[in-house]
Amino acid sequence: MDDLATYAENTWCPGCGNFGILNAFKKAVRHLETEGVSRRDIVMTAGIGCHGKIFDYLRLSGFYSLHGRALATAQGMKLANPRVKVVAFVGDGDAYGEGVAHLVFAAKRNSDITVIVHNNGTYGLTTGQYTPTSVKGFRGPSTPGGSIEEPFNPLSLVLSAGATFVARGYPVKLDHLADLFARAIRHRGFSIVDVLQPCVSFNNTYELYNKSVMELDAVPGTWEESLAAARRTDRLLVGVLRDAEQTPFHEALLGDRVPTEARASRAQRMKAIERSLA
Repeated sequence: MDDLATYAENTWCPGCGNFGILNAFKKAVRHLETEGVSRRDIVMTAGIGCHGKIFDYLRLSGFYSLHGRALATAQGMKLANPRVKVVAFVGDGDAYGEGVAHLVFAAKRNSDITVIVHNNGTYGLTTGQYTPTSVKGFRGPSTPGGSIEEPFNPLSLVLSAGATFVARGYPVKLDHLADLFARAIRHRGFSIVDVLQPCVSFNNTYELYNKSVMELDAVPGTWEESLAAARRTDRLLVGVLRDAEQTPFHEALLGDRVPTEARASRAQRMKAIERSLA
């Protein structure tokens, strides 16, 4: 029996890379449990898109967010209760498009959240428009003649913003991806795993990725080496590109305070209101 599954019917297209992400994440949760991390302490949020359906398929606590706003929601959850491990599932159009400002500042302030990006280079849920990571020439409903834009490199972006844990994975390498998820969740500070997720309906990249994906032998030793690894175009390197230590945002801001436990009682709040109205 799959005790992390829900009653929801899975409506992803057969062969979608999201299945690998879902199964790898379940495996990561079960592995973390063997290390003493309770699934009750893992909470999630998601944006809008095919990726967001994962919220319905995982028996974990969480809060659905809006398109492009999952990282804002995740940061609020972490600040309210620093004891939990917050995971935000987002899409490339979701996080690298409308939500890119939230992404940059979450990385900049080293917010202790884990961001898992379902990066398929297309808006699959709305039938295949191009996204910030679509290759130049990508044809879809919004670019029937082919996109004239160059894609940007999201890992270079978050590295430049100060991300302390940066990784890339591929669902076909399921065990490897599960390990990346577990390492990202363990990390104290901002962590992101950009997952190369083929969309069989609108951007089937399995053949391309099977030829070009290569596992890193080790974590690059310097920021410059991490950036160089992220920028490689001859190969798509999967693995941990950056793993650095830095004080998480909630610790710098709150110290040991846990707002959900340290909040004032109703009587104290009423007295404060009375004083402010006096």
